[in-house]
Parts: sequence; structure tokens; C-alpha cells
Amino acid sequence: MSSNHPLESLLRPAVELYTVWVCAGCVVLCIWAPWSLALAPSVGYTTAAGFAAFGIWRFRQAWVVLRYRRNMRRLPRFALPARKVPVSNRSLWLGKGFKWDAQHTQRLHESGQPGAKIYVQPNVWYQRARRLEQSLERGGLGQHIASLLRTDSFLNPVRPLPPVGGRPALHAVEWKEHDVWMPLGERVGHTLVEGTTRVGKTRLAEILITQDIRRGDITICFDPKGDADLMMRMYAEAQKAGRGDEFYIFHLGWPDVSCRYNAVGRFSRLSEVSTRVTGQLSGEGNSAAFRQFAWRFVNIVARARHALGERPSYNQILNDVVNIDALLMQYVQQMLEQQLPGSNQQITDIEGKITDKNTPRNLQGRHKRVVAIVQYLQQPEVIESLSDPVLDGLLSAVRYDKTYFDKIVASLLPLLEKLTSGKIAELLSPDYDDIEDDRPIIDWQQIFRKKGIVYVGLDALSDFEVAQAVGNSMFADIVSVAGHIYKFGSEDGLPGQGGSQKLPINLHCDEFNELMGDEFIPLINKGGGAGIQVTAYTQTLSDIEARIGSTAKAGQVVGNFNNLIMLRVREERTARLLTDQLAKVNVSTRLMVSMASDSADVQNDQDFSSSAGDRIGTESVEMLTPNDVINLPKGQAFALLEGGQLWKLRMPLPLSDKTEDVPKDVADIAQRMRSQYSTGEQWWQGVMPAPIHMDFSNPPNAHEQAIPADNNHAGDSGVEVNHGQG
Repeated sequence: MSSNHPLESLLRPAVELYTVWVCAGCVVLCIWAPWSLALAPSVGYTTAAGFAAFGIWRFRQAWVVLRYRRNMRRLPRFALPARKVPVSNRSLWLGKGFKWDAQHTQRLHESGQPGAKIYVQPNVWYQRARRLEQSLERGGLGQHIASLLRTDSFLNPVRPLPPVGGRPALHAVEWKEHDVWMPLGERVGHTLVEGTTRVGKTRLAEILITQDIRRGDITICFDPKGDADLMMRMYAEAQKAGRGDEFYIFHLGWPDVSCRYNAVGRFSRLSEVSTRVTGQLSGEGNSAAFRQFAWRFVNIVARARHALGERPSYNQILNDVVNIDALLMQYVQQMLEQQLPGSNQQITDIEGKITDKNTPRNLQGRHKRVVAIVQYLQQPEVIESLSDPVLDGLLSAVRYDKTYFDKIVASLLPLLEKLTSGKIAELLSPDYDDIEDDRPIIDWQQIFRKKGIVYVGLDALSDFEVAQAVGNSMFADIVSVAGHIYKFGSEDGLPGQGGSQKLPINLHCDEFNELMGDEFIPLINKGGGAGIQVTAYTQTLSDIEARIGSTAKAGQVVGNFNNLIMLRVREERTARLLTDQLAKVNVSTRLMVSMASDSADVQNDQDFSSSAGDRIGTESVEMLTPNDVINLPKGQAFALLEGGQLWKLRMPLPLSDKTEDVPKDVADIAQRMRSQYSTGEQWWQGVMPAPIHMDFSNPPNAHEQAIPADNNHAGDSGVEVNHGQG
């Protein structure tokens, strides 16, 4: 269609069809009755070909108008099975869409005019069918008629619209959609996905995670609420990619089949242990002083355990904070004798002379041997010959009045008890010497080295504080490992390796505002140098501010995300996070003008004059308004990519994949998650069948090898599943 007109005007009758019908009639006459047009038969065929070519050209113009009008009411269905999701080693596939420019703003402006209502809204027959369907809900025959009216088939002219809501015109303004790709080099700038509940955040996460797994990248997904289909999708894709032995499940809700993880067991600096433990305590007002006291005492016990050659854990830290006397006695028993031979015997002699009467006031309530140790170390000759910072720290702790000591660490104890209660203690404080426990212990550096795939279910619906503490500790641990990778590479310390290799580490953080703390800011701010690529999913900008408690810090967090994908949101301020970054454009407006004037000259034959016409002008408007973002249909989004380029996207609806065998314990977790967690993310089930059909009727044994079901990997060997059974 010619684009030389001042106004494109696609929402109108397809008048080109009139020419098509005339051309079709002329073709018939030229072929079967050339004599009626005074043409010879040979000339008639040539003329018919000319009329046919002109008719086809005009039909193509009419088809643009018809297709544009159809899309305004109902977009073509876009659905893909997971196995057909495109994968590239250079780009990340986001779905189908187009690059938004001023032309699309013009078309969207025209679709909102009163004259376009008949082309944008469902026709009267559709509305009558819906009213009839409501009235025939009850009754035998009526139910069958209502069922026919609801049939989703192209043979049904009044079939219901897909239950995605929103304004279809936002995507219908361009009928030439194509695959949208984001260069992988842009992912290191991190991606923020905003969208309210039930609009497709989890579906987008599945698409991105599927590509990361198939590409062979390190893939870690933090899921606070627990989405069974997301976990099963990760497992299925790991098996299809031949990476089943690299897949791990860590789930606080199902400790029996979860991997184990020591959040404070690995560190670059020993002070990281106390930072991770006390980072969950309140630092506002008077609580800041207690937080600093708690940090100091955790640091004291961590240094002591490290000096004794033991790995710190939540359980060990709790025991030492509650009973620091035992730690001091153990440290003196093992370490002091090496520096001062015979010291233990002298301490024993002093201990025998200790009574309640000669015990200093600040040491009352302490073990007699602790009192003896303090008195021994106060001797001048011992002070001159001994220099042990760890021992000095322990002594400073026990010299506090025991009642006072218990008060200043009281804020720390509830958190530690939550992290060490029940079966959670086995997950977060693993026993490295227990060879009968076949649940693997994950370590982030080892995960990075073997290009692992990890699903982290934090069970935030059951206990938000524990989920938050574990999630933040994991972030802090990842930041520490990332710092080591940034300096030395992921292969540092391995024989025959230069240590300079940096691998892409994809972190997918669903509902990341629930897990975000002070540890998250350096992760997105400096983690890119180590290859960390964060894709964070949240609902509103206010969620981030409420979690951090500071508008400035929330802006600091959002400012570190170079890519923004905005699905439907309900908060105008969140929508403006996208729209305020866009330039204004000029749109053409049409003004209908009609004038009439009479003549006062009685000698003139002209009594009056009139004129009518259209005036075309331009108006500067925003490329998108917050209302456009709020009215997005489910599964659609706007995206700011590659330095602020605006793209309009829509994600594919999931189609059922081939039946996949799932180990019994993984299937059991998924079934219990579906029964107990209602995430509300399967909005597409009203449009398409369920995304995955898993066979739970006869799952293989957890210790048996699982073979990928995809025929493309039929030659792959079986792989062991690391989901909690060694």
C-alpha cells in the first residue's frame, strides 16, 4: 500500500475490494466472452492477464487493511513447545515482536479515536453471543448451545477472545512481527523484568532459562515462592541437553531430598562469615549497636574455629555464642599448650583453688576453668611471652558479665535458632564427615567450575525470615566467589589451568525484592566483571523501595539494570520507569472544517457560500504513556534494549512437550508444590493446554539413570541426577 499519503488510515472499509471484484468480472468476460468487449480471443487472454495482475495488486492492499482490522480484535495465536524455543550462541531470544517507532504511536493514536470503535471493539454479533451464552448456562439443551458458542475454532465466527485481557491494538499496530533477539553481550549489564501477578513473568523466565541451559551456561534460579512447573522445566531441559548430572535442587521446604549447603562454610575473608550471619539483623536506630556487637562476637568465634581447623556453620556458631566458655576451653587446650608448654597443668592447678568467694564479679556464672584461664593469662610473665589475637578476642568476650553478654547477643539468637531447627539444620549445617548421608553438598565455586544448573526453592510462604536469610547468604557467597573469579578466574588452583577463564553465570531471581538486601547491591554493581548476569523479576518499583527502605538505594539498584522488560503493571510510577525514558514524537491529527456564509448583496445572484474540508496538523505526544503499559495483554511486554531501543514483544504460549520420565523424589516435590503452593502464574492454561505433560505414573527410581526423552539426544548416554540423591 502506498505510504505517500499524509495519513495512513488503515482503520476503514477495505475499498480496494471493489476494484478486485471489478477486475474479477473483467477477467471472466475477457476469457469467456471477449466479444462483449469487442476483443479478439487472443487479445482477450492478454487483457485478462492484465486485469488479474491489477486485481491481485489491489487485493494485497485490501489484505493489509483486513489483516490489520482483524488483529485489532484478535491477534494470531503464537504457541511453541519448549523443544522449539530458538537457541543461539550469540543472542538471547525474547519472543516475537517489532521495534517501536513514531509510526506505531501514530497508529495507536488512530485506534483510540471514536471513529475507529467499530474496527477495534467486538461486533454486535459477538456481544449477543456472549449474552446468550450467559443466559443458557443452565439446562440440558442450553448447555450444549453455550458449549458450541464457546468452541475455540475458526469455524465459530463468534468464538470468545483469548482470556489475556488488555488492549490488542498495542501489538496489532504492526503486522510484520519477527523474532526479537538480544545480544548476549548486553546481558552482563543485567536485566530487570517488571510485571504484576499472572501476566507472564514466570513464562518469560522459563524461556530464558531454557536457552541458558541448552547453551551450556551456568544457570541458577532463585524461586522464593516455589513454582513446580519452573523446577520441572529446568530438570527436563537439563536432561535434554545431556546435563542431568549437573542439575541440583536445593529446597528448604523438602529437606529430605534437597541438596545441602553451608552458607558460611566458604569465604575469601574470614570477616565474611560474621557479615553473612548478622546481615539479616536490623541496623536502624538503637538496633545498629546490637548488630555491631553481634557482628563482633560472631567474628570472634569464627576466627577461633578457623584457627582450630574447623569449618564454620550456623549450628556451630549458635553453640559457640550460647556457650562461649566451651570454645575458650577447647582453644586453650589445643593451641595454648603449643605456645606455652605446661600451661594446661598450671591452669588445672589454679582451677583447683577457685571458689565462689574468690571469683571476680564479672566472671561469676562462668565455668571454673574459664576463671582459671583468665587468671593464668593475667600473670605478667605470660603476658610478655604470649601474643595471640584470637585468644585475646575470646578473653574479651568472657570478661563481660554473663548476663550482660546474653543481652547484647539476644537479637542474634532467634535468627540462628530458626536456621538450626529441625531438618533445616541438616541442610544449612551439613556434617561433612557423615558418609551415610548421600545428599550432595553444593559449593558455588564447584558449581561454577562444572557449569552447574541449580534450582533454589526458598519456601518463603512457610517462613519468610529463614528464606530471606538463606537467600541473602547465598547472594553474599556468590559475590565472594565472583570476586575470586574476577581476580584469578574460575579455574584458579586447578592443575594445568592458567586461571584466567571467566564463564557467563546466569542468575534468575524471581520475586527478587523479597531476597534483596545489602548483599544484592554489590552483586549487580560489580558482579559483571566476573561474568555474573542477573535477570531479576519483580512486580513494582515500590516493592524494591519497601524492601530496602530507601528511595535513593532503590534508585541505585534500578540504575544498575541496563535492560528493562516491562509487562503489565498496576502502578503508574512503575510504568513511568519505562515511559519517562522515551523521547516525544509528532503524530498527525485531522481536523474536520465546515464553513458557510451568506451574501448581503441583493444584486448578487449568489445568496450564500459554503466550504468543507480536512486540516492535517501535527502534535507532540509521548511515544508511550503509562496507560499503555497498564493495558498490556498477558504475555506481552515492552522492552528497552541495547541502549534504550524500544521493542514490543509477545511471548509464545506453551504447547505440550513429549512425555518425560522424572525420578520419583523430584516428581514428589513437584506434586506437593502444586498442591500446597498456588502461584497464580499459569494464566495461559485458559488459552492453551498445560505446558508440560510429565509421566508420574511409573517414575524411575531416584538412583537410576534418567535418559533424555528428546529424539535429538537419542545418542546421549544416561546421566545421574543430582537432586539430593548423590
